[in-house]
Amino acid sequence: MSAAPGEAGTRRISAPDIRRRKADGKIVVLTAYHTYTARIVDDYCDVILVGDSLGNVLYGFDTTLPVTLETMILHGQAVMRGSKKALVVVDMPFNTYEGSKEQAFASASRIMQETGCGAVKLEGGVRMADTIEFLSGRGIPVMGHIGLTPQSIHTLGSFRAQGRDEAAQLIQGGNGAGPIEEDGRAVAEAGAFAMVIEAVAEPLARRITETSSIPTIGIGASPACDGQVLVLEDILGLLPRAAKFVRRYGELGESMRQAVETYAADVRGGAFPGPEHVYNLKIHT
Repeated sequence: MSAAPGEAGTRRISAPDIRRRKADGKIVVLTAYHTYTARIVDDYCDVILVGDSLGNVLYGFDTTLPVTLETMILHGQAVMRGSKKALVVVDMPFNTYEGSKEQAFASASRIMQETGCGAVKLEGGVRMADTIEFLSGRGIPVMGHIGLTPQSIHTLGSFRAQGRDEAAQLIQGGNGAGPIEEDGRAVAEAGAFAMVIEAVAEPLARRITETSSIPTIGIGASPACDGQVLVLEDILGLLPRAAKFVRRYGELGESMRQAVETYAADVRGGAFPGPEHVYNLKIHT
């Protein structure tokens, strides 16, 4: 067992460590985008995901598509500075890996060299299998991502659950693998060490988990998944709206609003700053 966070000799969790966790205890994953939150998350999580969801959460974009490679590297560096134990996985943003295997390697190698992270994540199943194999064979651990893939929002049309028809066929006794199940199989066979399953109908996500050789990380998928991931700001109540699959574990947004309201009133009313908040002249006799 590795040392506790902050102790001498602490070893970071690696991609192979996570792969070996298949069906061996739940894998805890949260997003983090900057140093301070990474320090907190690192004490409790196996994996910290520097997700391109930062485009929505931090920068106010409607989609993740405007996020650049340079932005992901900057936030990856911040998270690495704030963490010591967890495996840090950095998302590969849109238009940095889809063009060719060579483009993907150039982008992924930049991320790993410039951040020091332990793995990258990319979206897509069957269509990205050759790229996953190419990267994995060249020393870059890859986490896959199937189901609802936010970078494909203009193709999908909306952020709706995926695989309901496929799951219905399973319930009715169908044996043939549908497109999402094929995506999961392709990602595992290509050499990914784990895969995110996002917003996929529960029976289908359960079957993919049960038949996959690598750990599955669910987000709006199934409690049967080998691990779970959520956006940190969602569970803290910092975002005004949350998806069906989010459980709020705090209401920091309301606490922040009240703190700012009180501060503004104190400044306008002259209650802040008080004598204890200013530097008095020291008189030497």
